[in-house]
Amino acid sequence: MDLKLKNKKALVCGSTQGIGKATAILLAKEGANVTLVARNEEKLKTVLSELPSKDQQHNYLVADFSNPEDLKMKLEKLNAQFHILINNTGGPAGGPVFNAKLEEFERAFTMHLKCNHVLAQALVPGMKEFGYGRIINIISTSVKQPLDGLGVSNTIRGAVANWSKTLANELGQFNITVNNVLPGATSTERLNEIINNKANKTGLSVDEVSKNMMNASPAKRFAKPEEVANAVVFLASEKASFINGINVPVDGGRTKSL
Repeated sequence: MDLKLKNKKALVCGSTQGIGKATAILLAKEGANVTLVARNEEKLKTVLSELPSKDQQHNYLVADFSNPEDLKMKLEKLNAQFHILINNTGGPAGGPVFNAKLEEFERAFTMHLKCNHVLAQALVPGMKEFGYGRIINIISTSVKQPLDGLGVSNTIRGAVANWSKTLANELGQFNITVNNVLPGATSTERLNEIINNKANKTGLSVDEVSKNMMNASPAKRFAKPEEVANAVVFLASEKASFINGINVPVDGGRTKSL
């Protein structure tokens, strides 16, 4: 299937590892010009060198999402237009919501919702000029079914999902779609952190925790980052032009709700 992404310009956040990196690579394979975004410049340079290219113009932007004002300034300095925005940021630390400190909520709200909003406000004017826009937020299945031990993440991811749905209603008239991809347990560094934390708290071995998590899905395994990226890139394409304002779980069927 030709996704018609050749010469499209994509900004991919959190793209030095995991799902973000897999998404950036797949977009490049489909012919898009990709700008990577993360805070570690050396890792950005490494991934940039790995992006497939057939006369494409790939680039990177160093940005720390704990500072929305700095992100805004760097976007203004970049002064570039994009057809596609992939919002993707590492999740907050785990723990019961009752024990969470106020600053944990504030930090997560800044990194996830505030920075998503800064990016959208910077890029949507260009999307309107193009007459084409795709905003895809990589969040979590917790927006449908809160996950035990991820209290702050559950709370903030839900806020991002509702921000996204509201934005989809406002921008649809401009041929700009806004959708959420909800990864289940995916083989990333983030998942390794969650597994190790659960093992430490429960006294189970890492292998036991991993097996229990796999068994929670009908697929009985973890997703590969590339499997989540497939959904993201499809939603970024012209083929998904009438899909707007939805949550797409990519979790092997783990989520119990429809």
